[in-house]
Amino acid sequence: MQLNQLTERDNYFEDFTVGEVMKHVRSKTLEPLEQVLITNMVMNTASGHFDEEVMKSHPMGRRLSFGGVNIAMFVGLASQDTAENAIAELGMDKIRLQGPVFHGDTLTAYTEVLEVGPAEREDAGVVRFKHYGTKQDGSIVFEGERTVLMKRRSHWGAR
Repeated sequence: MQLNQLTERDNYFEDFTVGEVMKHVRSKTLEPLEQVLITNMVMNTASGHFDEEVMKSHPMGRRLSFGGVNIAMFVGLASQDTAENAIAELGMDKIRLQGPVFHGDTLTAYTEVLEVGPAEREDAGVVRFKHYGTKQDGSIVFEGERTVLMKRRSHWGAR
């Protein structure tokens, strides 16, 4: 298994191989402002995300990050390596939020290439990724699979 620690510029369909694992070069500390702003924007009003006093008596002891924000952060961290040459997002499934994320946690994303195959159009192929994410203590807090229609270098790349 190869661990890629550099963000690549040109990830076309032909560049992905089954079994390849990438550690995405950028991590992101989840700031309370962005967590609360995005959670408000999607109309999630659960007190677990907003009410510090209520959460003091909860087993978690403090406010939790909204899982939708966590998913978006991990997929976003993986995007430069897995979406720069995407034509279309075909699906996301098998999403699992496996542990709590709190304001101030630093998130890191990893991707494994699960499958590469043909598409209905000759200028693209289909790539299925497994994304997973950790926080600063190394615990896995997110897993999910994503299927992407990816440009072929042979049709779209610099000649």
